[in-house]
Amino acid sequence: MEKVRIGIIGLGRIGKIHAENLRYRDDAVLVAASDPFLTAETREWAARIGVRRLEKDSGAVVGAPDIDAVLICSPTDTHVPLIEQAAAYGKHIFCEKPVSLDVRETARALEKVRQAGVKLQIGFNRRFDRNFRRIREHVLNGTIGAPHLVKITSRDPAPPTETYIASSGGLFIDMTIHDFDLARYLTGSEVTEVYAQGAVLVDPVFAKYGDVDTAVVTLKFASGAIGVIDNSRRAVYGYDQRVEVFGSGGSAAAANEFPNAVEVGTDAGISRDKPLHFFLERYRDAYRDELDRFVASVLRDEPIAVDGSDGYQAELIALAARLSLRTGRPVRTAEALELAERVNADAGA
Repeated sequence: MEKVRIGIIGLGRIGKIHAENLRYRDDAVLVAASDPFLTAETREWAARIGVRRLEKDSGAVVGAPDIDAVLICSPTDTHVPLIEQAAAYGKHIFCEKPVSLDVRETARALEKVRQAGVKLQIGFNRRFDRNFRRIREHVLNGTIGAPHLVKITSRDPAPPTETYIASSGGLFIDMTIHDFDLARYLTGSEVTEVYAQGAVLVDPVFAKYGDVDTAVVTLKFASGAIGVIDNSRRAVYGYDQRVEVFGSGGSAAAANEFPNAVEVGTDAGISRDKPLHFFLERYRDAYRDELDRFVASVLRDEPIAVDGSDGYQAELIALAARLSLRTGRPVRTAEALELAERVNADAGA
């Protein structure tokens, strides 16, 4: 195989990012894309970047014999059936996070992937951020000793729409899941216990859907380390993304990224630009680099960088966080599935 022939399912923001990133590759080609809502604007964009075929039916892409791999960028509730369909056709799969809103469905999809013997990469793009990777290298090299504390700040510049909130699955599975995966990646250790506190402080619409917009999550790792994640759906000063790993021999930290490095000082004070506005700008290079790794894995039959088990573990932590918020107590990841069944049964009684 000289080039990976790729099909994209879903042409929203993420789908278009991946399509744009495929334009200039010499080891992959975008053969076709599908979206049930093909507007004139989407067709014009597709023609401009050279998409060969546009379909409304995802099956026309997944089942196409001239496609080796699919990028699943459609809404979360479509992920599992699309993964299972792609696996049945022998296609390699890249799927945006989360795999599903139910870890049991995710487990079912992963089993189909295993049986089919195809590759599956999950879209946890923050692992590919150059600064976060550098922190991971310092942990692996022992530069900062054994990790003791992990601090992750992740705050969006503005809340999503009500339509999005209604189907998102909640803060932990929609937003914090990136931080859960990043915490596992940075420490190299599994999360064993989760304690979450949350509130509705940004917009009452979140309460309408049983969600929160502000949260702090404490993690315990198998290694003995402790993690703290803080989230907000609205940071008025911009996209706030900061990480620190503190260890027995030092610490490694990554601050926010800015449009430029200029700092202005006058008699009125010191000022600089706000951080990069949102994830599309902040993680632009990370999106390209995660696609690099996926294509390389398919072409050279290399291990996947972020596989299905990583997706499952992050979802399990998100489930434990949701249960912790609901029950008001720490929840062990090992008990999360059983506890969820009991809580749901009590709610339906």
